[in-house]
Amino acid sequence: MTGGTHREAGPQGLASALVAGGALSSDWLPSFKAVPRELFVPDRIWPGIADGTGQNPAVSRSQDPEAWRRAVHSDIPLTTQWDDGDHEGDGLGTTPSSSNSMPTMVFSMLRDLDVHPGDRVLEIGAGTGWNAGLLAHRLGGRNVVTVEFDPDVARGARRNLDRAGLGPTVIEGDGRLGWAEGAPYDRVIATCSLLEIPPAWLEQTSPGGIILAPFGTEYGGEQIVRLTVHDDGSGASGRFTRGSAFMRLRQQRTDRPPFADYLHGREWPADGVRSLTTLAPPETGGWFEQFVIGSGVPGTFWRAERYEDGAYTLWLYSRDTLSWASVDHERGRTEYEVYQSGPRRLWDEVAATYRWWAGRGRPGYERFGLTVTPYGQYVWLDTPDNPVPQQ
Repeated sequence: MTGGTHREAGPQGLASALVAGGALSSDWLPSFKAVPRELFVPDRIWPGIADGTGQNPAVSRSQDPEAWRRAVHSDIPLTTQWDDGDHEGDGLGTTPSSSNSMPTMVFSMLRDLDVHPGDRVLEIGAGTGWNAGLLAHRLGGRNVVTVEFDPDVARGARRNLDRAGLGPTVIEGDGRLGWAEGAPYDRVIATCSLLEIPPAWLEQTSPGGIILAPFGTEYGGEQIVRLTVHDDGSGASGRFTRGSAFMRLRQQRTDRPPFADYLHGREWPADGVRSLTTLAPPETGGWFEQFVIGSGVPGTFWRAERYEDGAYTLWLYSRDTLSWASVDHERGRTEYEVYQSGPRRLWDEVAATYRWWAGRGRPGYERFGLTVTPYGQYVWLDTPDNPVPQQ
């Protein structure tokens, strides 16, 4: 099994690795010890790979307890559900839909959350309940509310928390709505990625409070954002703290229409406008590059059609099915054939945003931030008055 750094297959080995890596701080160490991860992991899991590049086969505690224990005490994510619970058997499903997150990410986000005694915390996405359990140990169960949309997952989290002797409130419901009965909250933390920060979270967070969430773009890429709610409660603003790769909030998943919907009965590429570009598609394909592009090119997503010789076609689509583009990449070429159709020139937009970013020295996540207002949200570079240009 490929995994993160660990010195021994046990909680002490995992703790040592997390402390050495800077994720587990001294103030969270007592909670780590008091709320064992193994109490929040089901019998059957699919261990992930630390860098997010793949998924290992299922491991069963009853059939191979040593492998199960080794996975639980490794710094890796553990998939606990596929395909919203529709998947059965030990094989891999199509899409992971619930997990016990990678410990490095769990404790890095808890450090970013910066809780203090007496704080009330709203968590969106209970998962197995481990994160809520850590917060409940630190703050007391009465100060922690966790909301989970999936009924089976919510029941499992509640069982795990009860077995651990912890008492946060577990709510089965739509995480976008928060839980007004427990408001106001000093901190809100999401363990699922978002395309938009729900207005209810701002309304339920005290002025000066923190909202911490994985924030992605429809095009791709994702970063953790730490927002501070404005004193008048009208919005929130803050910087990104690190990269991430969480499962999307179910109500914010986006449809991916088939390519035929974009042709509207016409033959490809009859109505496509042909041009050439010197910008190689691989340059725009990195995780952070996708995030920057998605920030400047809204309502757009991509697919790659790959061929045996290593060549591929990058397809770009607008969510409204009115515009599309294709870019053919072949090794050894310095110019690449582009076709674009529809009211938007999607490749031109992607290339313009990429060149805007490259022209500023390819800044990393630490220079970017997000502002949320009653009228929308936007990503900015360095300061809120310098938004990423919209193409």
